[in-house]
Amino acid sequence: QVQLVESGGGLVQAGGSLRLSCAASGRTFSNNAMAWFRQAPGKEREFVAVLSWNGRDTYYADSAKGRFTISRDNAKNTVYLQMNSLNPEDTAVYYCAARYPSSAVPSNRATDYTYWGQGTQVTVSS
Repeated sequence: QVQLVESGGGLVQAGGSLRLSCAASGRTFSNNAMAWFRQAPGKEREFVAVLSWNGRDTYYADSAKGRFTISRDNAKNTVYLQMNSLNPEDTAVYYCAARYPSSAVPSNRATDYTYWGQGTQVTVSS
């Protein structure tokens, strides 16, 4: 059974930082593009960041550029999202996703991703 499990969410004040983790089990995703998306109440799920299987190529939403960093540790089958300078507009449920097959290039479209985690809540207070 394939599982992606996010952790690291929580309540933080504006200007603070959080580091999200996404641990995969059931199969390895070391050869797959991995991404983070988020969904705020009443809004559609939106792209945050993605990186290629080897971590060499990264892409960010404009809202994340300069503040968020996506990374991966393939030995641990884990993807991270370091979020700095958080503001209330970053409040959302954050989801990690894995693209299949392994040859697929990084994408910012949610429909391109096969595996999803259950999400972790990030709340930023003003």
